[in-house]
Amino acid sequence: MTNKMWGGRFAQGPDAIMAEINASIGFDKRLFAQDIRASKAHAAMLAETGIITKADAAQIRHGLDQVQAEIAAGSFTFSSALEDIHMNVEARLKELIGPAAGRLHTARSRNDQVATDFRLYVRDTVDHLDSQMAGLQRALAEKALAHAKTLMPGFTHLQVAQPITFGHHLLAYVEMLARDRSRLADARRRMNECPLGAAALAGTSFPIDRGMTAKALGFAGPTRNSLDSVSDRDFVLEVLAGATICAVHLSRLAEEIVLWATAQFRFVKLSDKFTTGSSIMPQKRNPDAAELIRAKPGRILGAFTALAVVMKGLPLTYSKDMQEDKEPAFDAFDSLSLALAAATGMVRDMVPDEQRMRAAAATGFATATDLADWLVRTLKMPFREAHHVTGTLVALAEKQGVDLSALSLADMQSVEKRITRDVFRVLTVENSARSRVSYGGTAPANVARAARRWLKVLKET
Repeated sequence: MTNKMWGGRFAQGPDAIMAEINASIGFDKRLFAQDIRASKAHAAMLAETGIITKADAAQIRHGLDQVQAEIAAGSFTFSSALEDIHMNVEARLKELIGPAAGRLHTARSRNDQVATDFRLYVRDTVDHLDSQMAGLQRALAEKALAHAKTLMPGFTHLQVAQPITFGHHLLAYVEMLARDRSRLADARRRMNECPLGAAALAGTSFPIDRGMTAKALGFAGPTRNSLDSVSDRDFVLEVLAGATICAVHLSRLAEEIVLWATAQFRFVKLSDKFTTGSSIMPQKRNPDAAELIRAKPGRILGAFTALAVVMKGLPLTYSKDMQEDKEPAFDAFDSLSLALAAATGMVRDMVPDEQRMRAAAATGFATATDLADWLVRTLKMPFREAHHVTGTLVALAEKQGVDLSALSLADMQSVEKRITRDVFRVLTVENSARSRVSYGGTAPANVARAARRWLKVLKET
């Protein structure tokens, strides 16, 4: 049996294996809304330019509305014999309205059709992900404002470094997400050109108005080269790259939540909403949501790598290899969306143990830098010399098994005789954090101000 969608060139139907490997309807059916939207815009343009009649365009529009309603309702029967979403929609349209359906494909090809549909889909996805990222930013900023004064240790090399505030720590992720959103916004701006009208690869001899279809679909304008229009998927790669970076940021946050929730840290507590139990150990509360978020970058980076490998050796223009662009991208976008939702829920859910955090902030000689800074400010000591003096005092405190603030004045003066009792003022974790007033520093006043600014910005976006 011939494939009626292909026309008279083929006398026989494809082998069963060929049909199976060739069909994409199993996954590209999720493009149905974008496909129908683009077809409506195309039909309207064909009518406006006199290529088809307005009566045919009206029939096409009403028929496409019915097709979309059937798909949305779950009553549409998809056929793998028709290969993809484009042919499935067009075949059903023909059943509904007859010969007028055959005029819809005038001056276009499945090559520019799928390029347009996928751009529309990725653009919609970017908008959705941006909204989710903004939601996570809000959750982080709200918790940061509530804990602008809550002390915790700041780490380098996962060793206690200096006292910071929990709010300051959370705002670091707000900044990362802002850059993630900016990357996706840049990608969206670059992809916002319409390939429809490029046809198979060379354009068309019909007097189409590509500007009209671009405007109808919300694009900034039509793509400028018909070959490029149908042959590249860099717009997907760019979003996948941004999605990968965002997933890495989420993974770092998730890793910290995993650590903070351990019995060894006990910095935060997660409720039953975002933890699971053990089948054998009744005491366990496992941060599985965080652990799964931590794993998501592998899938998302994998999608980027897979598509980059598909595209790397393709000559212009379209090759069937490019059908492999969608499944990994769909999975990656779904994975990132789920990770963002889970991260937002966990941030809102987690309750910090302020006393435990404060106690941890006071360990590991966390105020050593404050002592060195005091020596520089008060005694006018060169910083390198102050660093050496402070290191000697840390060694002395470590030998005595006490913190710097527990050393006696005599102990301190045995290392540097000019040290006065005033030094003990800077050796509390509260004063240490409060003193970090430089722009972007952890001083509680800075943190509260930054959190309020972010909440205002996020309210306006």
